[in-house]
Amino acid sequence: MLDVLGLEPDDERVYRVLLGLPDSTAMLLSDRLLVPRADVDTALSRLVGWGLVIRSADERFTAAPPAMALGSLISQRRDGLRMAEQALVTFAEEHRAAMTGSSINDLIEVVTGVDAIGHRFLQVQHAARRQIRTFITAPFVAVPPDENTAEPVALGRGVRFRAVLDRAALAEPGIVTDAIRSLHNGVQLRVADQLPMKLVLADADLGLVPLAVTPDGEPGAVLLHRSGLLDALDALFETVWRTAHPLELSGTGGAAETTVERGQEGPTDLDRRILALLLAGLTDQAVATQLGVSPRTLQRRLRHLMDLAGVRTRMQLGGHAVRNGWAEPQ
Repeated sequence: MLDVLGLEPDDERVYRVLLGLPDSTAMLLSDRLLVPRADVDTALSRLVGWGLVIRSADERFTAAPPAMALGSLISQRRDGLRMAEQALVTFAEEHRAAMTGSSINDLIEVVTGVDAIGHRFLQVQHAARRQIRTFITAPFVAVPPDENTAEPVALGRGVRFRAVLDRAALAEPGIVTDAIRSLHNGVQLRVADQLPMKLVLADADLGLVPLAVTPDGEPGAVLLHRSGLLDALDALFETVWRTAHPLELSGTGGAAETTVERGQEGPTDLDRRILALLLAGLTDQAVATQLGVSPRTLQRRLRHLMDLAGVRTRMQLGGHAVRNGWAEPQ
């Protein structure tokens, strides 16, 4: 538990025993923990050096109050992390300056193989400090959306996520469930009719662009450092983002209730998901598959919504849904 502060397992065990057994000798601790005396002596020496244990003149040991001793260590670790972050900024600037006159080989790295691409994909996201922008298209070769472990970590440290989904990708199994989870975590999602490529951008510093399969049958990608090409991809993303359709889903990803209570005046969560996906351009069959309902249930829900809105066509229903916020989370 305390290894994040630099303590070894023996250090932590000795300290925890001393919390309930003050004024102990090294021999007593050795007997209590069933640990060799030499190991206890080493742990005590480290603990005394960190200020976690107080040694008396007669070689007895007492744990220092945790709030004071551990609090001090935690503060030191925070200070150290802040210094490391400052060093990171300095190193990054030095790297950019050095790359200004670099050759094309220094600005573009070719990555080959599923494992290597997946590793670079996660690294690029871990490197971001402000924002991550992605184009998501099918098929998912290296890292499926639901296996992107870097996303929640980056969101947790305050990185902004914006993603554009290729409309065809919404028909992939499980993608809507993953989209709902991402939306609930703070990811901004939009849908485009067609995307030109897969793309991951970390701030304005790194970009990963998967390529076609190599002649050897392995997928390939290029990792781009700051350059004119990366600036062009930055501009491409922003252009596509401005014209893409915002994707807003409610619910938890499973099928919601399929009946309407008497007197209900608005759409259910399931209705809102249906409308959001239809507005995003999915076919009836794709919507039914993603939400786990039958095509007959989908048609029944749409007929009910048209009655509720007082309209006769789907186009009129779509306009009513947008004007009244029916496809937005409640």
